[in-house]
Amino acid sequence: MIDSVRSNAERWWQDDMAEVESDSSITPTVGVLPRAAAIIDAVEIQPRSTTDLACLLGLSSSTVYRLVSEMVRYSFLRRADDGLIHPGDRYTSSLLNDVAKRVLERLREVTEETAQLWVPRGNDRLCTVSVDSRHVLRAVGPVGTAVPMTLGSASHVLSGDLDSDRSARERGWWEAMEERTPGLGSVSAPVRKDGRIIAAVCVAGPVQRIDTTPGQMWGSAVLDAARDIEKSLAP
Repeated sequence: MIDSVRSNAERWWQDDMAEVESDSSITPTVGVLPRAAAIIDAVEIQPRSTTDLACLLGLSSSTVYRLVSEMVRYSFLRRADDGLIHPGDRYTSSLLNDVAKRVLERLREVTEETAQLWVPRGNDRLCTVSVDSRHVLRAVGPVGTAVPMTLGSASHVLSGDLDSDRSARERGWWEAMEERTPGLGSVSAPVRKDGRIIAAVCVAGPVQRIDTTPGQMWGSAVLDAARDIEKSLAP
């Protein structure tokens, strides 16, 4: 199997370079894709260190380190606490979205506000599921929306702020009032897999309908929804 991974990497690289030679408009940087594919193949067999990957694939340690770092940023790979590289959370996205859609539909009925699922994508967060409120005046975040991982309750969850804040970690959610979007309040809770935050469940609504705070109104329901998703993802 290891020999197969190595030979595939060599074959893809040779095919890639042949295409480069036959088309002057293509630059050698297209070789990144077959190398990335070879890395994914290798860690699917078993978790590996960057040094192991470099030896296995015949690449320099610096090249593998750069590739792995970028692939971790975009969830193609994940780095465990022991430094070993594993397949990333992007490969569970289809199941995650299917499960979340059903849970968020129930959450929308409970809160009467827009319920969404956000996942990390590099320096941004991406909306992968959105169930809109039935109110005319409502929060809107279409599937595919990407925003910088800076403001908003989901950003604080996905960036690790929630786990770094003792009180937020204990209650299980993070709230925000007009932090990213004027006129909107939101609360988000983490979806965890193997102890890692892989997504954030968020409910957002107009401040006109928030009598107290987003957390007091929706925090418990959002946390329950996040835990329901986690249970459905458990093996």
